[in-house]
Amino acid sequence: MKKALPILPVIIAYFFVLLFCYAGISKMLDFENFQVQLAQSPLLSAFAGLISYSVIIVELIIVLLLCIKSTRLIGLYLSLGIMISFTVYIYLILNYSDFVPCSCGGILEKLGWTEHMIFNIVCVLIAFAGIYILEQQKRRKLNRTLICTGAGSLISVGMVIALFLSSENIIKKENNFTRRFLLHPIIEGKALDLGINSYYFAGVDDGKIYLGNSTAPLILTSVDTALMKSSAMKIRLDKSDYNYRNLQVQVSGSYYYLYDGSVPVIYRGALGDSLAQTISYRDAYFTQLVVRDSGKFAIRTQSRQNQQYMLGTLDLNGTPKLKLQPTILEKQIDGVFDSDGKLIESWGAKQLIYTYSYRNQFLVMDHDLGIVKKFNTIDTTTRAKIETRQLSNGNHKMTAPPLLVNKMVTGNGQLLFIQSNLMGKYESAKAWKSSAIVDVYRTDRQEYVGSFYIPNRKENAISHMLATDKYLYVLIGNELIRYHFRMPL
Repeated sequence: MKKALPILPVIIAYFFVLLFCYAGISKMLDFENFQVQLAQSPLLSAFAGLISYSVIIVELIIVLLLCIKSTRLIGLYLSLGIMISFTVYIYLILNYSDFVPCSCGGILEKLGWTEHMIFNIVCVLIAFAGIYILEQQKRRKLNRTLICTGAGSLISVGMVIALFLSSENIIKKENNFTRRFLLHPIIEGKALDLGINSYYFAGVDDGKIYLGNSTAPLILTSVDTALMKSSAMKIRLDKSDYNYRNLQVQVSGSYYYLYDGSVPVIYRGALGDSLAQTISYRDAYFTQLVVRDSGKFAIRTQSRQNQQYMLGTLDLNGTPKLKLQPTILEKQIDGVFDSDGKLIESWGAKQLIYTYSYRNQFLVMDHDLGIVKKFNTIDTTTRAKIETRQLSNGNHKMTAPPLLVNKMVTGNGQLLFIQSNLMGKYESAKAWKSSAIVDVYRTDRQEYVGSFYIPNRKENAISHMLATDKYLYVLIGNELIRYHFRMPL
């Protein structure tokens, strides 16, 4: 052990050499994307240009210092400092920012932000171990080592906190509107533990809730509305040799539909029958789909020319099958992110609703995409607050943290439920951290009905919701929870 101890700092040094070489070179090879990712950060957006160059230069300087024996200790101190900075940065992003940007590129891109922070903490401990051993070899006192590492750590933490406090893009969420909270509109009822957190709502009928699973897309799960019994069916496809990217399931009437708009393909099967037959292949590419009836669909797609979003209808028995409506979604900035939103069908009503994500508006349409009404939410964001950039490969990316207005929607009859992302006047920041707020609107006239809270469970927030005549079903973490409406819709 004593013989191995002197070479441990060398091993640690070359570990960081490999880490920073890989990180620096991968950033240089994809520099345009790296700059855009920095610009998306709520902490770094205002300084993205300077930091994009500085981080690469500092990482390569550290590599050089670590490779030279006489400067190796300085290199380890700098490694410790930069890893502490990265760790504090991730902590602030996870705890004080609503918008979480993309992770870094390369191998570490596969890590989530929490796993990335754990990796960084391990690197901090490794760097400190290398510093301690080298300082002991130079016969320096422990107090001196602790003071130096402590001072370096404080400087690193201070720099990141200074960026946090001075950032122009830490969005102040309180807006100039006041919510009206309804008096106990929902009452929590039964909860069912589903075991995993990758479910989403695929449909509903009088006696069952249908769930899809993003990690097992060929599994259709049904749960009775009393949340007492559940069953799962493995879907078989008549043809499955496609390169799927986002296979989803939806239930409508007595059929289920499996689809992936990037192929594009649509399958249909009868409920209770595991075999799904191909009913559409390469008729239309789409990013969202709503089933109108067994052979008719409403879709959201993108223009081949400029990538802008548009709505359309797909009628498998029509001529032509695809009819695009490029004027329904209104462009404000780029026609992509500014018109992003969610297309849904209101359960129990023959109407389609498109809710914009970044502005205070939703559209009510008939099944042929004829606009019935345009309504506004109580938020004051009439124009999307986003900054975008088109990369050299034609893709559009955010270049600043966006102001997300509407996060999640569900409709039933003539009511629309929107999970809001913005805090109104006089609302408790503590309540916002522990709950989600749902605003309720009429879809037959401009009317804000009121709002209510849905509390988090075990620090998990709501991920999906579905409204029926009597109940509001929500997915939070591993649980399916049923809330009873105090007054039926």
